[in-house]
Amino acid sequence: MPAWTEFSADVETGSRQEDAADIDSRPGGAVGFRFPLLAVLIGLLLSGCGINNIPTYQEAAKAKWSDVQNQYQRRSDLIPNLVETVKGYAKQEREVLEAVTEARARATSVQVTPDLVTNPEAFKKFEDAQAQLSGALGRLLAVSEKYPELKSNQNFLALQAQLEGTENRIAVARHDYIEAVRVYNTELKTFPGKIWAATLYRSDKPMETFTVAEDVKKTPEVKF
Repeated sequence: MPAWTEFSADVETGSRQEDAADIDSRPGGAVGFRFPLLAVLIGLLLSGCGINNIPTYQEAAKAKWSDVQNQYQRRSDLIPNLVETVKGYAKQEREVLEAVTEARARATSVQVTPDLVTNPEAFKKFEDAQAQLSGALGRLLAVSEKYPELKSNQNFLALQAQLEGTENRIAVARHDYIEAVRVYNTELKTFPGKIWAATLYRSDKPMETFTVAEDVKKTPEVKF
């Protein structure tokens, strides 16, 4: 090989080595460039492993729980007017009317705290109170069948329609909540969610769900 060719090759090689050394020595050079890229890749891998599933499913279940509370509150707000309307036509049904009023008082006295859905005892107390109110309302509506004038009262008919619609919305809200809790609780117990639950989300507990007795599973049937 001619001498001048060898000299040119040596110069080019040396220049490349110097350029590489300059890049590595500069702040944010080749090494600095790798760290952000590595962080992005790790983030993608972790998200693919379900690291965000637990908080995502938990928030979804909490949202469904809020829907349940809203519908129960709506029903509770309808009861005083319903009781007063029935009382105007069926004062002799004092025992039934008082049972509804007392059941409503017990249901509204239950403290609905943020941790209620992860506290088995508190959740059961809430569920039992609502079930008792459902039963009392069912008996009140059944008694109303004996009073034709009451059944034709426009205010009563309007309340009956609102109550029936609310009971249906309660059933839907409960169903959606139960499903959301199932997804969340399953994530806590299965791989890879079980790993994240034991490391990053230790304070997140399984959520309680409804276990309705057979005699109150059916929405009260209202016929007028």
